[in-house]
Amino acid sequence: MTAPLLVRALRGEPVERTPVWFMRQAGRCLAEYRALRERHGILEIARNPELSALVTAMPVDRLGVDGAVLYADIMLPLDGMGVPFHIQPDLGPIVERPIRTEADVAALRVVDAEEATPYLFESIRELRRRLPEDVALIGFGGAPFTLASYLIEGRPSRDLSKTKALLYGEPAVWHSLMSTLAEVLIRYLRAQVAAGAQVIQLFDSWAGSLAPETYRHAVLPHTKRIFSALEDLRVPRIHFATGNPLLLPLLADAGCDAVSVDWRVPLDDAWRVIGDLGIQGNLDPGVCLAPFDVVEREACDVLRRAAGRRGHVFNLGHGVLPETEADTLARLVELVARETQAVPA
Repeated sequence: MTAPLLVRALRGEPVERTPVWFMRQAGRCLAEYRALRERHGILEIARNPELSALVTAMPVDRLGVDGAVLYADIMLPLDGMGVPFHIQPDLGPIVERPIRTEADVAALRVVDAEEATPYLFESIRELRRRLPEDVALIGFGGAPFTLASYLIEGRPSRDLSKTKALLYGEPAVWHSLMSTLAEVLIRYLRAQVAAGAQVIQLFDSWAGSLAPETYRHAVLPHTKRIFSALEDLRVPRIHFATGNPLLLPLLADAGCDAVSVDWRVPLDDAWRVIGDLGIQGNLDPGVCLAPFDVVEREACDVLRRAAGRRGHVFNLGHGVLPETEADTLARLVELVARETQAVPA
């Protein structure tokens, strides 16, 4: 059986056109999702296999994308670690007892992934039964640094002051926490693949707050450990961070198959930096709020910079903004397909 287009592109194989999916496509701009959210909270949907599968599949039907990204939350591994948390509307994750000491780290539980989040893997198995064979199922996890920042701060933070205080001030505790999170994520992501995920993306959403040398010694070894532990599974691995283009060569050095690039650096410039890897991106999500002639112009610029090179996956540089019209995204999918049908092998 031929692998889905997205998987083949991420492997660097010649493909018939450039695949497309959008981060945060599972919900947000879709009226069907908003109606569901009036009755159910984010975590309620994520922890319910039937609802999670329903929302994950919505953009495949509505937008025509080539990948279905699992409707979940990067905080879900905390369910098995003994860390209570909730999602506060219009703010984000709230950790009820932040992790800030050596004793706090030592108390974290590391259990089998199927025990920690059994509902997630049931969702994946249901989706593999439900999705068309040519649509890739994308699993994901939050990278150790990003999860650590939520655990330490207790909530979203602009300056990550408590996180950096621990990183710089108590390096032994910091690395102990990062090592624990890496072990949890290895189990979590391997179990996603075992259940049927065909692509894995590691989100390090807050890594851009770090200087390159700090990232190199405080974060990169733990990220490398995760990607290395997934290598034998032979599924494409995407590495995502945002906000600091100076981190690109380090992101590429983590052992991934593709780097997801935001809009702060032109795609061709980014590709020269990361070398012989796949690349994902990198339309600014804000562009999708403009008239479609603007969307078309900017999307075509991304494609021009990709220049038909193998390994390109068209995506936004970050997640879909809630104000985005679903019709705009559907037209964007059609545009990329039309413009790349003749991509040279």
